[in-house]
Amino acid sequence: MSDRARALYDGAIVIDGLNVSNWDSPAVYASLQKGRITAISATLATWEGFQETMDAVAGWLRRFREREDIVQVKSTEDIRKAKRSGRTGVILSFQNASPIENDLDRLALFHALGVKVIQLTYHERNLLGNGCFERRDDGLSNFGVDAVREMNRLGILIDLSHVGDRTTLEAIEVSEKPVTVTHANARAFYDHPRNKQDEALKRLAAKGGVVGTTPFCNFLPKRFESTLEDYIDAVDDMVQRVGIDHVAVGTDNTQDQPLSFWRYITSQQGTGYPSTFSDTSMDYLNLSFQPKGLEGPHEFPNLAEALLNRGYSDEDTVKILGGNWMRIFEEVWQPAIEWATRPRDSTHE
Repeated sequence: MSDRARALYDGAIVIDGLNVSNWDSPAVYASLQKGRITAISATLATWEGFQETMDAVAGWLRRFREREDIVQVKSTEDIRKAKRSGRTGVILSFQNASPIENDLDRLALFHALGVKVIQLTYHERNLLGNGCFERRDDGLSNFGVDAVREMNRLGILIDLSHVGDRTTLEAIEVSEKPVTVTHANARAFYDHPRNKQDEALKRLAAKGGVVGTTPFCNFLPKRFESTLEDYIDAVDDMVQRVGIDHVAVGTDNTQDQPLSFWRYITSQQGTGYPSTFSDTSMDYLNLSFQPKGLEGPHEFPNLAEALLNRGYSDEDTVKILGGNWMRIFEEVWQPAIEWATRPRDSTHE
């Protein structure tokens, strides 16, 4: 790294907006430390129901007790403390609202346990709405509208990465707080159901949201031949679409995940493999899903150099590395007084 890039990176708060690695692998934590990652949003649920997710939360509470290199994040000040102490802050997050099952009050329970980001749907339909691989996208349900409002009230950031197009647009409209897409690119940049339509990206940005552009190779034009420079192309593209204040990084890193993980997340509702969206030809264990030059958290410092070389200013580079995440976290995680005190409104327009 150049001296300029090193100094900039060392001083910046660096946040990965989505990481779904194998949390029982020591190599994952070593990679986070080597890359000097300030904080990650760590997935603890995709298809899991309530009890399974509670067990996963208990596992994380144990890790926080036993490991000295990580700390739980419940506020942006916790992220700043992680930066000062050289540890990695862990933001507990769901990639599906399935853990609440049919009870909105469980949102308050998970929030109390430190879950700060919840994706409305994962791939397919649930009680809230539709995923990006569902055969019909009917938008938010009544239950979904209430869930969005309750997450606003509590201060949980709403994620729309795997969410269907209509459900995405309706969630942006219903939410009174900014929302996010933690890990996706623009569909006009690369045509994939997981990438987002321009209309959604523009509406999200207009309401203060943030898009975590993803280096996950499935969502880049060159796929498994992609390099760090190809990923920076995706960043450039997103900046042009929504503006520098709305672009961040969400790697969707899957370090050390076994084949059972891949079969699980590509199963219909987590139980039926193969599903209509499974790619049975994919060699999950021998493919690198992150581009060359950014193949894990340990190579995150390369991002600073690449962004500077592409012409981004120091200020804008810091925004992409983590500053924009900090801004939306500050705005969403702190419940406004009126949201914290007024009763839940279950009426639907």
